[in-house]
Amino acid sequence: MKTTPIAAALLLGVAASAHADPSSVTLYGNIDLYGNYMHSSSGVHVVALEDGAYLRSRWGLRGNEDLGGGYGATFKLEGGINADNGSSATNGILFDRQSYVGLDTPVAEFRVGRQNGPIQARGAYIDWTARDLGSMINNFGVPSRYDNDVSFTTKRFGGLQVEGHGSLPESPVGNHPIVWQLGVDWQNDSFRAGYLGLRGQPPSHATINKSVVYDNVYADWMYGRGTVYLAYVHSNNNTATAVSNNAGTILGNAGGYNAGTNPDLSHFYDIWQASVDYNVTSQLRVGALWGRIQDKSGRDRGASGGAAGAYYDLSKRTMLLALVDTIRNDTNGGWRPAGSGGLKSNFTNPNDVNGRTITGVQLGVVHKF
Repeated sequence: MKTTPIAAALLLGVAASAHADPSSVTLYGNIDLYGNYMHSSSGVHVVALEDGAYLRSRWGLRGNEDLGGGYGATFKLEGGINADNGSSATNGILFDRQSYVGLDTPVAEFRVGRQNGPIQARGAYIDWTARDLGSMINNFGVPSRYDNDVSFTTKRFGGLQVEGHGSLPESPVGNHPIVWQLGVDWQNDSFRAGYLGLRGQPPSHATINKSVVYDNVYADWMYGRGTVYLAYVHSNNNTATAVSNNAGTILGNAGGYNAGTNPDLSHFYDIWQASVDYNVTSQLRVGALWGRIQDKSGRDRGASGGAAGAYYDLSKRTMLLALVDTIRNDTNGGWRPAGSGGLKSNFTNPNDVNGRTITGVQLGVVHKF
């Protein structure tokens, strides 16, 4: 009998659960699908069923073993799914999201493998959408995860937690250009503040000897019925493609390295964003945000935009969402909407993106298992 790789992995997960402590291995995931309508001021529109407005569809296995004395072994294998057609999110890679083993100690957890960095993990601290569909910071692009990553994450002491990563991409150039990441977060019952940073250094003797930079600071006020979020990003991780003036990244958001050859390493952007949400009931949360991408190079490739909408919990596992959002590109700005994953049906003609205003309406459902 033939089995697909995903089916085989599922069978292995079920077998592991059957022969171990039931609490030590867990099969988990979610399905996130939404209907998307977008209109460009060029007159063109897009209507599509998309994956990943909020969490991006995924499945995975995670587990831990108690080693005693406050120590434990951990692991996670997680793969993305295009739930609209059933395919893997990344062709040829079963566990494209995370694949790591770790050691948990009383002071910190240490991990090795492909894993989310602090920028990805703290999206819920950035704005009311958890920095997903409708977020201007998300539209700019979020460095998420990298291969061959060695990390530590401390426990929280006095409200403070620190996380560090060093990734060694498998590259044919020079000295293995390293991707460094750092996260510092402090919080109490009413306030939260922190820093998230990345440096994608170039290989030795690079043509353009400059690092990819991503610096993000945030401050939140949890006022009781909701949260006020303020966030700022300074980055040069953007470049033009055949689609638009701002459709590409220099360092991939989910892998890759800085080859040190892109002239856009010298071009920086500042992103300012404010948002607020309000819990109308224990099930219904509404919110809105507005943000500005400012082109510091003087090429007029910025944009302004925002979103408003609601999330409604039908149960602990199932949520409905509704959003309206807009991006108002500057004269040469080429920004397009993005969700938790990239949109498969998007504007691909520069005339429909560069300098255009793009508005959208989305309705979706997220189910966790």
